[in-house]
Amino acid sequence: MTTPLSVTIITLNAAATLRQCLESVAWADEIIVVDSGSTDATLSIAAESAARVIHNDWPGYGAQKNFAVTQAAHDWILSIDADEWVSPDLAHSIRALMDTPPPHHAYACKRCNRFMGRWLRHGEGYPDVSLRLFDRRHAAWSTDVIHEHVVCATPVGSLSGDLMHESEAGLGAYLAKQNRYTSLQAAVLHQRGKRAHLLQLLFSPLLRFIKFYIIRRGFMDGVPGLVHIAIGCFNSFMKYAKLWDIELTGRNKVRSADER
Repeated sequence: MTTPLSVTIITLNAAATLRQCLESVAWADEIIVVDSGSTDATLSIAAESAARVIHNDWPGYGAQKNFAVTQAAHDWILSIDADEWVSPDLAHSIRALMDTPPPHHAYACKRCNRFMGRWLRHGEGYPDVSLRLFDRRHAAWSTDVIHEHVVCATPVGSLSGDLMHESEAGLGAYLAKQNRYTSLQAAVLHQRGKRAHLLQLLFSPLLRFIKFYIIRRGFMDGVPGLVHIAIGCFNSFMKYAKLWDIELTGRNKVRSADER
């Protein structure tokens, strides 16, 4: 018996990439698009497909993805982003798995990121393993403010084929997004009681460069690979610099209160 599959996608002004995303999963039994208030052509593109479109005000990444999962008619979920699309090889792997009762409750796949016009095949850009196919009775998205991920307590299987990710729509927009992410990361670390140290500022970027550019051969992706890891290293530095700034601001507020 074939196991039915629901695909869930969250959107906000995703017109530039949504059509390819939807076309890549047109074979699924159901497609759910949860939109949080798009003002571009996102809704009209979704309406042209067989997707069921639902509005939900933005509660955060993990929470929005979990909401989309609750709207699905089937327990098996393929959760992808609007700037991702399923390669033919990955589609074949998923469909073959759904043709028989899956032996695991969740499955991960390799994600391939396009950066500065090039599909990265090394470093941080690949394989970028992501868990996206799961039985919602046994797995769910985390509610982390940033870098949400699917949590499953049982062993996870592997899928062949790549999930393709259009990771940037221009370097300026990519840098703006990374700036927001490092601010969120610093805030989360502060909430968890973490402290910034000089050694983290110095060695976190260096170790990241060695791991991904040298050991995992990011240099083989040419200039895009170099720019990608350079931004990643700068993100490591800025995350702790911003954490340091949060701590400093807090200390200054306490000092000002004491002086009053």
